[in-house]
Amino acid sequence: MKSIRKTWYRARLAVTAFANDGHGVAAIEFAMLVPIMLVLFFGTVIFSAGIAADRKVTLMARTFSDLVSQNYAVTAVQLQNFYNADVAIMTPYDSGPTSAVISELYIDPATLHAKVMWSVAYNGATATPAVAAHAVDYVVTSIPSALAVSGTYLIYSEIFYTYKPTGGGGMGLMNVNGVYLKDVAYTRPRQSACVIYPTPTTGALPPCPTT
Repeated sequence: MKSIRKTWYRARLAVTAFANDGHGVAAIEFAMLVPIMLVLFFGTVIFSAGIAADRKVTLMARTFSDLVSQNYAVTAVQLQNFYNADVAIMTPYDSGPTSAVISELYIDPATLHAKVMWSVAYNGATATPAVAAHAVDYVVTSIPSALAVSGTYLIYSEIFYTYKPTGGGGMGLMNVNGVYLKDVAYTRPRQSACVIYPTPTTGALPPCPTT
C-alpha cells in the first residue's frame, strides 16, 4: 500500500510540476502569432503598393489630358509620344497592363451632351493604337454637369490598369488576376477652342468640328 501511495504521490507531483512549468511558453506563443503577424505585414505592403499604383493611374489620366490640351493641333506621332511619356509615370510598377483612350468632347448646345469628336486608344507599354477608341458622336455620359458648358470642348483621357502584386495573388490576399484600376480626367484646350486631330499635312487648320 505504501508503494502505491508513494507512486500516486509522485505522479501528482509530476503532474503539478508539469502544469506549473513555464518553459517553452514564449516559443508556443511566438509560433501562434507569427502567421498572423506575417499576414498583417504582407497585407499592409500589398495594400500600400495598390494605393500607390492607383495614385499613379490618377496622375497618368491628368497628365495625358493636360499634354494634349496644350496644343492647337496634334499628330498621331505626338499622341504616341504623349502616351509614351505618360506610361513612364507607372515606374517602378509594370507598365504592361496599362491602356488608355484620349478623346476630344464637344458639348452639344441643343442637348448639353458630351459628344466625341475624335478618339484614339492605346494598349500596353508601347504606344500601339488599338481598335477600342470611341466612335465619333459617341456620347460620354460620365461627364460632370459643371463641365457641360454649351458649345465648348474638353480633352478627355481614360486610363485603365490591372494591378498585380508581386507573387501573383499576394500570398492569397488578392485575386490572382489582379485589381482593375481606372481613372479619367477632363481638361479644357489651352491655346484654342479645340484641339484639331489629325493635323492636316498642308494648309491652314480646319475649324473646330461640331459633328
